Amino acid sequence: MRDQWHEPVIVLCLGDTDLGFDVPGRRMDGTVKGKRLVRRFFWNVLRGIGGAGAFVFSLVNGVDPRGAAHLFNREIRVTGPANAMALDLLDKLGPVKGRWLVFSPSSIAVVDTGSTLADPAAAPAPQIAWQARKPQAPAVSFRTRTLTWPDGSSFTFPLQGRTEVRHLRKYHESPDIIHWNGDRLDET
Repeated sequence: MRDQWHEPVIVLCLGDTDLGFDVPGRRMDGTVKGKRLVRRFFWNVLRGIGGAGAFVFSLVNGVDPRGAAHLFNREIRVTGPANAMALDLLDKLGPVKGRWLVFSPSSIAVVDTGSTLADPAAAPAPQIAWQARKPQAPAVSFRTRTLTWPDGSSFTFPLQGRTEVRHLRKYHESPDIIHWNGDRLDET
């Protein structure tokens, strides 16, 4: 990406993308309301059976049964109005196997490196799944790890563990100062 954009970049590995949505017209899991109703019915039945099993298991093992309820909760990370601009990125993020966010002073991209579980050497070449350049690119806040679009929609991106958080700290300084190759630039 550095060669394509001719700018310094910050690359971050995205963590679990089991995101919660607070967008009109979308379910909590991000699927479109009113579609795939039969599949949704069977998923809800299966989820109910799993929830009941987790509840009974927690009672048998002396664990607080309210903890079992957290198995099916999603952290709200996507907010916005109906047809939010953030949905373009998030709809394309779904099928991506190896999720990487790439930032530069004027661009943002999601790069798919493919699954490397079986054999990292056999992984496909990285592919750009989504990208935006200024002025269409969302505003980035590394402090809150949030992308915000002009329509007010936002995506709080999860990082892949403590290693990525430490990696981000090399580039970001509070309040909102980004170090691109040692140069201090404001985040705006």
